[in-house]
Amino acid sequence: MDQVGNPYAAPRAAVGEDEFEEEFQAVRLFSTAGRVGRVRYLGYLGASYLLVMLVVGIGVAMMAGTGMRSVTPGLVILGVAYVAMVVFAIFIAIQRCHDCDNSGWLVLLMLVPFINLIMILYLIFMPGTQGRNRFGAPTPPNGIGVTLLACIFPAFFVIGIVAAIALPAFQHRTGGHRLESK
Repeated sequence: MDQVGNPYAAPRAAVGEDEFEEEFQAVRLFSTAGRVGRVRYLGYLGASYLLVMLVVGIGVAMMAGTGMRSVTPGLVILGVAYVAMVVFAIFIAIQRCHDCDNSGWLVLLMLVPFINLIMILYLIFMPGTQGRNRFGAPTPPNGIGVTLLACIFPAFFVIGIVAAIALPAFQHRTGGHRLESK
């Protein structure tokens, strides 16, 4: 029997995928092309920070476990991880500028003291353009993983501030670092 006249044949309409590709663009992490929204920007920076801290922790544990007297391998691991994080942060910041319909060259303001603080606040709080702009379509809606990473990143600052306040108060209350044996 012919597929055209068969009422039980599968539908042949092009639904979903073509519309999705036109409405959103793919996320490209290691590229200067494309756009990244505020939540993805914070989430990806938080993930890169966690990854660098994991690499540094593994490097320090390897040095401590082998009893190495030289700190050179640890510094090399730290340097490579830090440079990789900075390059990744530059890529993501350029894409974040694109989301606000600005040139990626605006990221160079991050090199100017005090202006870099304003630039960071701009990248975090400035909403991106709605719909398509000259740098392409927006990225797909944020998933749960990206949203959780974006929430974890500011939590580091809050935990750090609380620790900076609470630890000296706790040490003062317990008598500091004194260990007396009787």
